[in-house]
Amino acid sequence: MLRPFLALFLALAVYAAPAAAIVPSPPQIDAVAWLLVDADSGEVLAENNADRSLPPASLTKMMTSYLLAREIVEGRIGGGDMVAVSENAWSQNPIFKGSSLMWIEPGKDVSIDDLQRGIIVSSGNDATVAVAEHIAGSEAVFAQMMNATAAKLGMHDTYYVNSHGLPHPDHMTTARDLATLAVAMINDHPQQYAIYAEKEFTYNGIRQYNRNTLLAEDSSVDGLKTGHTSEAGYCLVASAKRGDMRLVSVVLGAKGTRERKNQTRSLLNYGFRFFETSTVFEAMTELDKPRIWKGQADYVPVGVMDETILTLPRGRGDALQTEVDLQGELVAPLAAGDEVGTVTLRLDGETVLRTPLVALAAVEPGGLFARLWDTVLMWFASLFNPG
Repeated sequence: MLRPFLALFLALAVYAAPAAAIVPSPPQIDAVAWLLVDADSGEVLAENNADRSLPPASLTKMMTSYLLAREIVEGRIGGGDMVAVSENAWSQNPIFKGSSLMWIEPGKDVSIDDLQRGIIVSSGNDATVAVAEHIAGSEAVFAQMMNATAAKLGMHDTYYVNSHGLPHPDHMTTARDLATLAVAMINDHPQQYAIYAEKEFTYNGIRQYNRNTLLAEDSSVDGLKTGHTSEAGYCLVASAKRGDMRLVSVVLGAKGTRERKNQTRSLLNYGFRFFETSTVFEAMTELDKPRIWKGQADYVPVGVMDETILTLPRGRGDALQTEVDLQGELVAPLAAGDEVGTVTLRLDGETVLRTPLVALAAVEPGGLFARLWDTVLMWFASLFNPG
């Protein structure tokens, strides 16, 4: 008679016990390479072939627009500036045949504002050359600027030959580098990034629609860029924000426009469903106040100097365990920001973050008598705590 009640009790106990969040494997993506990353913490949530060198097609225009945004923000170019269109940038240039165009032409100057939308929304190859020549004098020099900027951003596996992404054997990038560029665009130039959310652009009586169709289907998606050539396949870099969490997805070498859209949607939904990003330490968070010797103060606050953001399995933030390890006795002088130990965060026994423990305030040396007295006290302490 007891067995049914025992079985019921065990079942209820299991049901009532808090269960650790189960994070399934990422969705299977039918593309050459992909990456899903949290834009704030930098945590990679899914990846495959993320460092494989691949042609970027029109994803190249993300760098062109980044450089243009920088020129605008730093005041060297204005949105109302008019740009002369050369024969190289003419939409009838034979190298542009069959590709995406804004439809600009020599003899008809174009504003920077229009060219910026021609690059981002219309994906115009002609617009990128016009901007490159306006900024750098020639597209070749502009490509040098692109490569220098890529190196500065940490895009170590990217090399640009042109401003638009039409095929060239040396013109290559990776999914990881594209995610780095996307995050830089979002963080460094938010006003210019907002243009990536615009769904259409009309120039010279021709209305063109943004090829990132997720903009119309998912209100959380607010950028970035599509790309396609026969060499690159169908590509899409997208970013979405839900609540306080922003993700960046990169899909390279998909088989079609629908596939790249659906695979991007799958990656984004996976990230938002199973993970959450939060601030675990605010800037200047005090974690301990240990003794400091030979100083004008007896104790010094130590902790984390900068804001610390982590991406964790959803609902598991409260299970984080914090360990603070001092590297030894603290002796003045000590400057604010000096490293004095290590802070370790663990989840279910696994280390998820290890960051320096630093002094949050400066401590100047004490007077001569105070320093001598502390020397004696430290000597006695060492007798009872050897090693």
